[in-house]
Amino acid sequence: MNKTTNGARLAVFFMITIALTAVYITTLYKLQVIEGDAYYEQSKNNIVSHETVLAARGSLMDRYGRVLVTNRVCNNLYIEPNEMFYTDGNVDHEKANSSVLELATTVHAYGDSYTDELPITMQSPFEFTEMTDVQRTRLFAWMDRNNLPQDASAIEVMARMRERYEIDNSYTSEETRIIAGIRYEVNVRFITQTSDYIFAEDVSMELITTLMESALRGIVVKASYVREYNTEYAAHVLGYIGMMTGEEYKEYSKTGQYAFDALVGKSGAEYAFQEYLHGVNGRSRTTSTATGVVTSTVYVEEPVPGNNVYLTVDIGLQEAAENALNSFITKENEARLKINEDIEQYGGLEEDKEQFITGGAVVAVDVRTGEPLAIASWPSYDLSNFLENYAEISTAENNPLFNKATMGTYAPGSTFKPVTAIAALDMGKITTTSTFTCDAIFTKYQTPEEGGYAPRCWIYGAGRHGDLNAAQAVTISCNIFFYEIGDLMNIDQLYEYATDFGLGAATGLELGEHRGNMSNRVTHEEIHGVPWYLGDTLQAAIGQSDSLFTPLQIAEYCAVLANGGTRYSASILRSVRSFDFTETVMEREPEVLSTVETDPEYFEEMRFGMYGVANNDTTGAVYHAFYGSSYSVAAKTGTAQVGEASANNAVFICFAPYENPEIAVAVVVEKGSAGSLVAEIGRSVLDYYFAFKDSTSSLEGEGRLLR
Repeated sequence: MNKTTNGARLAVFFMITIALTAVYITTLYKLQVIEGDAYYEQSKNNIVSHETVLAARGSLMDRYGRVLVTNRVCNNLYIEPNEMFYTDGNVDHEKANSSVLELATTVHAYGDSYTDELPITMQSPFEFTEMTDVQRTRLFAWMDRNNLPQDASAIEVMARMRERYEIDNSYTSEETRIIAGIRYEVNVRFITQTSDYIFAEDVSMELITTLMESALRGIVVKASYVREYNTEYAAHVLGYIGMMTGEEYKEYSKTGQYAFDALVGKSGAEYAFQEYLHGVNGRSRTTSTATGVVTSTVYVEEPVPGNNVYLTVDIGLQEAAENALNSFITKENEARLKINEDIEQYGGLEEDKEQFITGGAVVAVDVRTGEPLAIASWPSYDLSNFLENYAEISTAENNPLFNKATMGTYAPGSTFKPVTAIAALDMGKITTTSTFTCDAIFTKYQTPEEGGYAPRCWIYGAGRHGDLNAAQAVTISCNIFFYEIGDLMNIDQLYEYATDFGLGAATGLELGEHRGNMSNRVTHEEIHGVPWYLGDTLQAAIGQSDSLFTPLQIAEYCAVLANGGTRYSASILRSVRSFDFTETVMEREPEVLSTVETDPEYFEEMRFGMYGVANNDTTGAVYHAFYGSSYSVAAKTGTAQVGEASANNAVFICFAPYENPEIAVAVVVEKGSAGSLVAEIGRSVLDYYFAFKDSTSSLEGEGRLLR
């Protein structure tokens, strides 16, 4: 029974196999013999190309998930030299020259611009323009290929280009420059074996339609991405992107994820977090007919978009800080201009003229984590038109590109005094009840016969402060008290305490920063060429001498005062999430960089002294600046001398609420005259913070759902 069944199954199996084989043979015969010629002709007309599929760059968000920088799909124009420049396999210079001139003219007619980085003026007499390293490298490569010495003049280069590209004398000098510039851009990329020449970026659909309907050939349109800015603020924080230099490519190419024409971060967060933001391009295989009709597109490698980076800044607070800083400086400079004009018109001494404010910065940080909430620098610029206006911005007065909040260094003035007091208290040099008498002049090193060193208090000539303890001395900002306790210490001890507070030390910020300098023996001798003297220690004790700190360092120092001795990293990175927000790539936790180990009572004394600055009606401008606020605040002013010929810098720090600090703010205004005068800037920042505290807490809660 089993044998019969097995035999029948075997017979069926063989019959099916024979039938399938016959079908395969018949099909192959039809494809290869009967229809082979037709399929062969069709295959000859098919064009298979492999193209890079660009990966979108990741977005930059603020701490609450508000999108600051993202991408927008755009269209770029490329030149295909074989179609535009060649006829029957040979370069047709007449065709090439007329085509590129027509193309450039059409682009300009539609209000678009094209890429021309030949560093030669557009009009004759031709001269070299200021060159970047990339421009210089490319130009020298072209000159070497065309037998020109590197010291050749711009006129000689243009003459060689007219000869090299056979530009007819019928073209004007301006037209010659246009033609030469475009052909050079194509040619030099072939010479240097770098990225393709993007003729025009982010062009309008109207222009594309006109070009496609014209008789011009050799124009290729490719989709790409362009950075889109959803804020006009935080330019120094966000940064910008650009084409890689040769040196950058050497480094980035090691990862195997960067093409020659990749755009990379050049400054700010775009640069600092390049590894997270950069996506990995994919590859596609496209089959099209000889007439250009695409018959199929297959992804060989899927593109991987970049990650989304969340920063610690609150863009609303950033806006408030920038606007307050700009408003104050603009108003103050206008007032000073009026004073100077009156002196010129009605007479007066030249030395009575007011100096203009040349810059300023505001930094706000979270007292509990050290996270920067706002980093504002004046003057600034608009990232949305940065590249178009780069030449103007880079040469503008007071250098808008320079981030004064992280790279500028300033004497802290009297804002440093709490450091001196805590150092003296911790070392047992004084107690919280110890007092010194201010008679407006420090006479310890003055002798009747020889004079000597006798520094004065700011009240000198208007009275005296009398007996003061540490907290009172902070409120009144008495210099004599701090000369007295500074005299009880040496500079090495003061240096150690200041460093624990983060003054003159790295903050952990990824955007690039100046380390600053806390006064010390070594750098003092390097700067001045003389050894350190006791008088230098007295000046360091009140925030002068060689002490120079960034506004960011000063803000973080204020946070340490407010939280009782813990200095956190000022990292601006909060978290990183995948491009589709489904995964958390990185979540940063607060990092402690140093601590000031001392009796908590000493911090409380300093905070109480700072509370008096903002709440004692004898302190003048600061009291009035915060009068009527809905929150309690502690503050300290600083007036930093920068030389006899220059107006004093204004420094101001504050934190709030006084009882349970959350936010610390530092303000520095160059030639601002006095720290008390810029307190209104701090008030504006704190007003925004507390007015929108509830709504931002809601935003933060919504943001957490994405983690």
